[in-house]
Amino acid sequence: MTSITEQSSLYDQLENRSVEELTGYINQEDEKVAAAIKAVLPDINKLITAIVDKLKAGGRMFYLGAGSGGRLSVLDVIELPTTYGLPKGTYNSILAGGIDRLADALEEKEDDLNEGWDALLKAGINPGDIVVGISASGTTPFVLEALKKCRAANVTTGCIVSNPATPIAEQADYPVVVITGPEFITGSTRMKCGTAQKMLFDMISTTVMIRLGRVEGNSMVNVKLINDKILDRAVKILMQKAGIEDYAEAKSILLAHGSVKAAMDKLNSYGRATKKNN
Repeated sequence: MTSITEQSSLYDQLENRSVEELTGYINQEDEKVAAAIKAVLPDINKLITAIVDKLKAGGRMFYLGAGSGGRLSVLDVIELPTTYGLPKGTYNSILAGGIDRLADALEEKEDDLNEGWDALLKAGINPGDIVVGISASGTTPFVLEALKKCRAANVTTGCIVSNPATPIAEQADYPVVVITGPEFITGSTRMKCGTAQKMLFDMISTTVMIRLGRVEGNSMVNVKLINDKILDRAVKILMQKAGIEDYAEAKSILLAHGSVKAAMDKLNSYGRATKKNN
């Protein structure tokens, strides 16, 4: 395989460059990421559809990764129960070294051949679930060995990698290969590869949540009311959707039912909702 992610940077003598030159170069490289993702949207769409189908059937989604990509997947998963009211355990991340060691950067754990599959077994992985491996190189042993065992156990697999014709992509039913090119600092895949991964996590999880009905119109109607900012946002969403003009009344109804979605369902059953955004 060709390891583009390890190829020499297109820039050199960086220690002699000005701040203006360095930020300009980095921005120039970052501009390539969105175009690389656009080039593989059909593959991304197939992966998303597979995830949606699994979750609609009662299955679960697992990201599996190490290093920067694995940590970014954890951050994506953490947001979903609050933003979309998604039941915990539906969307998951298996991180090499464990999520409890998120800040420790246990890079040596990416070479562990058993930890990924053992963690999936502990979670009760089964053919109703889907596992998506994250690896910029496309060769990470932690990810590769787990995906091999997933396929042997008839568990649907996907991946996000940044090199062509990788062993991990060969083990994925739904491979997403985003070629972002050599990194600005040679081999530093926390940069463009990490940016691509973050963009993909946002794209995948947001689209999945919409397709699962966790969004109505363009509003997070299932958001959990965990702080004053989110409560205020939810009250305003309810006022807009239900045609309620009094803030205090809308807040009282919202708190009584726990979410905009539940409040709207109740108001509609009473025939009180006068306005809904489509």
